[in-house]
Amino acid sequence: MLTLASKLKRDDGLKGSRTSASASDSTRRVSVRDRLLVKEVAELEANLPCTCKVHFPDPNLHCFQLTVTPDEGYYQGGKFQFETEVPDAYNMVPPKVKCLTRIWHPNITETGDICLSLLREHSIDGTGWAPTRTLKDVVWGLNSLFTEDFRNKVEDYIKRYAR
Repeated sequence: MLTLASKLKRDDGLKGSRTSASASDSTRRVSVRDRLLVKEVAELEANLPCTCKVHFPDPNLHCFQLTVTPDEGYYQGGKFQFETEVPDAYNMVPPKVKCLTRIWHPNITETGDICLSLLREHSIDGTGWAPTRTLKDVVWGLNSLFTEDFRNKVEDYIKRYAR
């Protein structure tokens, strides 16, 4: 199976054989993650939901903070902070996301862990993380946690199971 990492290594090897050894030793290899992040951050900033703001305190783009300010629904007017860390094995594994704001939400634990299918590394139903997903998908997924009205779901649940 051809992966992006193996292709980049092969391409770097071909370039390296054409240049002198001292020149290839002096250049720093850029990881697959770093190359993807540069492209994905540009795409993310161009397609950011109006209720979200992104801040990159780390110039390497490996860690960023997301603020979601819902303009509708139960959480309207709230300001919810998330911290996202992109691991070395990205895009084969999902980014690690933690909610920094204390909140009662069916998909966010008291410790800030998030239950969102696309953040799962392995998923039986096929909705978990895949290398084709991007940071934009993560941000839109986190934003969707606050745009859905859970009151209707609770009422449906009560009608169906609790009576």
